Amino acid sequence: MSLKTSLALTAAITTLGFAGSAFAGDSANADYADKALFIISSDSLQTQGMAMILANAMREQGTTPHILLCDAAGELAVEGYASETELGPRGIKPEGLMQMMMGEGATVDVCAIFLPNTAYEESDLRQGVGVAAPGPMAEMMRDPNIPVFSF
Repeated sequence: MSLKTSLALTAAITTLGFAGSAFAGDSANADYADKALFIISSDSLQTQGMAMILANAMREQGTTPHILLCDAAGELAVEGYASETELGPRGIKPEGLMQMMMGEGATVDVCAIFLPNTAYEESDLRQGVGVAAPGPMAEMMRDPNIPVFSF
């Protein structure tokens, strides 16, 4: 192998090595989402609980959760509502975890059609729970920087 060929191969390998390091650095230092949207409509206690557990885990890692409660899950937003049982192994209830996250900066809304299709009024909602407007929710859902999770 000639000196010229050796130098060319060395230059190519070095270039590929730096490029690989740059790509690895980009993925290793990728920013995570600042916000995440959790749409919860399930009436399943375990599904509601797991949604809240995951939202809280993301909150602990620096993501601000926005929780949208629809259909049966809207009951979690009603003042005085209490799940029938606690979930193991830590004995949590979805509404308790939700309220804790609200105290830590999470936003919670009920779907725009929840109140008109139930016997509840806005005054029946827990303190701090809002009523989502379709336009702003659609903007969040369209934003490629905000992941959307549905339960």
